[in-house]
Amino acid sequence: MLFFDNRAASKEPWTKEVWYYDYRTNIHHTLKKKPLRFDDLQEFIACYNPLNRHERKALWNEQGNPEGRWRKFGFDQIIARDKTSLDIFWLKDKSLADLDKLPEPDELALEIIDNLEAGLNSFREIAAGL
Repeated sequence: MLFFDNRAASKEPWTKEVWYYDYRTNIHHTLKKKPLRFDDLQEFIACYNPLNRHERKALWNEQGNPEGRWRKFGFDQIIARDKTSLDIFWLKDKSLADLDKLPEPDELALEIIDNLEAGLNSFREIAAGL
C-alpha cells in the first residue's frame, strides 16, 4: 500500500524516507479457511500512526528485532536499488528456510483448488451482475 502527499514539483525530491510494513512474509491467508480480517491489520494501523505520522517508530532492528515488520528506508537506499524498485524484502521466509514445515502436497493442492473455486465464483457473480 502506498500513500503519497500531493505537493508542487521541486528540483529536490520531497521524499526523504519511505515506511514499509511487510505483510507478505510468513503471513498466509486463504479465501475460505483463513481470510484476511480487519483485526489482522491492527499492528499496521498502530505503526502507521495516522494521527501523528511524524512520531512513527520502527519495529525492525537488525540486532534487537530482526523479525520486525515495520521499518523505513531512506531516499538514498531506495534510489540505489536496481531500477529503483520499491519491492523490498528484509524478513526471512520461514517456509523457504525449513522445507520440512511445508504443508503436505494434498493440503496444498486442496488449498489451490479452494482459492481457484472462490475466484471463479467471484467472477461468476460479477458476470451475472453485468
